[in-house]
Amino acid sequence: MHTPFDLMVAPNGARLQKADHPALPITQAEIVETARRCEEAGATAIHVHVRDEAGQHSIEPHRYSVVIEELVQATTLRIQASTEAAETFDVAAQFLCLSNVAAAEVSISLREISRSPHLFSETYAVAAHRSIDVQHILYSADEVTELLQKFDAGEIPEQNRRAIFVLGRYSQEQQSSVSDLKPFLSSMGGNHLLWSVCAFGQAEQDCLLAALDHGGHARIGFENNRLSPDGRVFESNEASVSAFVERAAKAGFSPARGIL
Repeated sequence: MHTPFDLMVAPNGARLQKADHPALPITQAEIVETARRCEEAGATAIHVHVRDEAGQHSIEPHRYSVVIEELVQATTLRIQASTEAAETFDVAAQFLCLSNVAAAEVSISLREISRSPHLFSETYAVAAHRSIDVQHILYSADEVTELLQKFDAGEIPEQNRRAIFVLGRYSQEQQSSVSDLKPFLSSMGGNHLLWSVCAFGQAEQDCLLAALDHGGHARIGFENNRLSPDGRVFESNEASVSAFVERAAKAGFSPARGIL
């Protein structure tokens, strides 16, 4: 019997363009079609970034609403909207996105939202009022410790004990390794978090399998990596998802809904 896990796909991110990969989904239609194909390949959820008319990063709530409506019609994926600043938006813009986005889940970078102490508590109050699940993006073991301290202090409500550990972001040429996971796990200790992993570079699948082995979940896709374990470039996001689903199955894991 296989162990179930949540498999979120992150197909585009905030910075990449067609020059990085011709199959990177930029437009609404491309995002929706990619989501549909990734669901067929085994994804259970999608991490959505939207772009403006020029193809640049946007967190404008209406753009999200349009894409999310289409995703709901075309798939049964859980939908998570990104509030990533990407060195473009301030906390006020992120707060506006959270306050108006038509999504039941959002991701928030702890370090980004901490830039504005005034809006920090308001952010979580709005999320609670709108019944939005918050997943915290964490880039280091120190940020895991900080997140747990904020839970203990009551600064972040208990219902938001969700996190994603980003591996390889600050490694040479953004190449992750399985060893990058250890500091995150050490900082978490015995504390309860619903956690996932995403990873940069061709060791992505190794890192995601390590996460599954330790009771975590996985996020895969072109936002973080476009290389197969042997260094070849995946043709599409769905090819990446399919390859990992097959490898995970051999290790005794299967993506399933209702885990997170």
